[in-house]
This record gives sequence, C-alpha cells and structure tokens, in this order.
Amino acid sequence: MAVALRLNRQGTKDRPYYKIVAVDSRKRRDGRYIEQVGTYDPLKEGVNYTVDLEKADKWVGVGAKVSETVNSILRKARTAAKAEA
Repeated sequence: MAVALRLNRQGTKDRPYYKIVAVDSRKRRDGRYIEQVGTYDPLKEGVNYTVDLEKADKWVGVGAKVSETVNSILRKARTAAKAEA
C-alpha cells in the first residue's frame, strides 16, 4: 500500500479547512484516511496550522510520500519547534 501525507478538504463552499492526513494514495481526495496528523486553516492569520511532528515523522520514516503543501507546512512546524526549544 502506497501511503501519502496530503490535505483532506473540509468546511463549506468558500470556507475551506483542511486536515493533514496519512492516506492510501489510491483513495480519493476526501475519502477515508488512516490517521490525522494535523490541521491547516488557510483563512486564519498568523500560524494557521497544527501538526503532530511525531506522527508525521513516523509516516515519513516508513516511506510515505509527502505533498508539496504538506511538506511546506512540516518545514514551518519544524522551524517553529526548534525556535521554541
């Protein structure tokens, strides 16, 4: 099974909200997912994401492909985590 970390669209028309999920890459965009890793709200100002880096690293460690947008969010989250520490 090929696993991907990608966005799962939620919300209503003109009010998008996304879940960052681990999903079988053959599933449809908003289909059933394996595990939720975080969230992303593009309409929110400032820090508009939450990510569980441990879960994300676990999936990347077992070979999950990461979409461009999720990769960008993970980089921001890792930078913020290093700044806090």
